Amino acid sequence: MRLREDVSTAITEYGMVLLDERAGRYWQISPVGAVILEHLTHGVDAVVDSITSRFDVDSDQARADVDAFLRQLSTTGLVTT
Repeated sequence: MRLREDVSTAITEYGMVLLDERAGRYWQISPVGAVILEHLTHGVDAVVDSITSRFDVDSDQARADVDAFLRQLSTTGLVTT
């Protein structure tokens, strides 16, 4: 899974902003969401490891959060497989 080609990203002091160039919509992504997107191409296990090493969260909660975030990205059409 990865962001579509026509989705641009910009790191901010609050996480990340995504621009869906096709739809003309912006999405504000939290710092945790930015970590998920940063490591997405490495697989869910790598994402969970990165989150648990950076934030005070256990691996079960991190995995649940990653799964929910990825479902949301899929629902909005921002990602492709």
